[in-house]
Amino acid sequence: MIYLYYSDKFQNYNFGPEHPFNPTRLMLACRLMEELGLVDGLACMVEPNPASEADLQRVHTAEYLAAVKLEKPDLAFGLGSDDTPVFPGIYDASRLIAGASIDAARRIVREDCSAFNIGGGLHHAMPSNASGFCVFDDPALAIAVLRERFDRILYIDIDGHHGDGVQQIFYDDPHVLTVSLHESGLYLFPGTGFIDEIGIGPGKGYSVNIPMPMYAGDDEYARAFAEIVPRLFEWFKPQVVVAQLGVDAHYSDPLTSLNMTLNGYTDLVRRIIDLTGLHSEGRLLALGGGGYNMEVVPVAWASVLSLMRGDALPEYLPPYWAEFFMNLTDREPLALPDIEMKVGKETQKRITLELAATLKGLKEKINEIHRVF
Repeated sequence: MIYLYYSDKFQNYNFGPEHPFNPTRLMLACRLMEELGLVDGLACMVEPNPASEADLQRVHTAEYLAAVKLEKPDLAFGLGSDDTPVFPGIYDASRLIAGASIDAARRIVREDCSAFNIGGGLHHAMPSNASGFCVFDDPALAIAVLRERFDRILYIDIDGHHGDGVQQIFYDDPHVLTVSLHESGLYLFPGTGFIDEIGIGPGKGYSVNIPMPMYAGDDEYARAFAEIVPRLFEWFKPQVVVAQLGVDAHYSDPLTSLNMTLNGYTDLVRRIIDLTGLHSEGRLLALGGGGYNMEVVPVAWASVLSLMRGDALPEYLPPYWAEFFMNLTDREPLALPDIEMKVGKETQKRITLELAATLKGLKEKINEIHRVF
């Protein structure tokens, strides 16, 4: 069984009309999944409940929770910044997103199933502060629940931005292997996620970062994934996988400078699902995350659910949904397959050399601790 977490109340997690984190993309994704016939006896929709304060304190401090409850700007806690402004109802809206991922994790603990919280993946939040559109770190909260049963949890993050909050929370924990493929912090928020960030204390060697060159596309992502990720699965032998599947590495995304297509994105997702089936008995918690081009996100996440079901990717967009999308946004949705982006010869040379140096350096650093590569 696949549990799909969505609620129309996810629309309340809304930073305002000018903010790139538009919750309408979640509604459109859910509608598309329904129109494609993906929500049925194999994949059922679950209405989430808000996380309890006790559950939130698995990761977040009591002082931070109290600050969020006040719903007032407080930059000491990251609240009220341009990225994460305060809005009325921010505490309850954030609790609902977190509650969905927590409940999904509990179902996996009980049922050995898989789940997809399209509203989740808020990977920048820290224990005592908001950051990067993220108030509560639902991936970390879900991992904390999974630790009640599982000793080896692999967190993989293909969002265009580094999963810094999740990394930091488990930086000294050898039971959680965090793997993040993202645009290099040399070019993009949050400015972290370099190959020398490998963990501390007993967690040394259990944080793995693959910073991608600016303008990296499908071929570079496929190479980086193939050289690093399967070996990590084989070595770590995860019992369960949490995957943050942000789609802001897409070439049309306004917040990154990467060139992945939907074809490249779905290929990475397929590989994650296959590796989870091979090493983790199919126990997968998928989370949404970033993605700020409204034309791309619904198609991407409907494709994720198709792949989780074992179905072929949709070959067309249902006419009713496409009309609904255009009436709502005044734009046309992107359909598979999209075009492959080409860069100039010198840019391609730079990308290739930078990625080769990154992968070589990362393997050397990991091998100094664990003989993985």
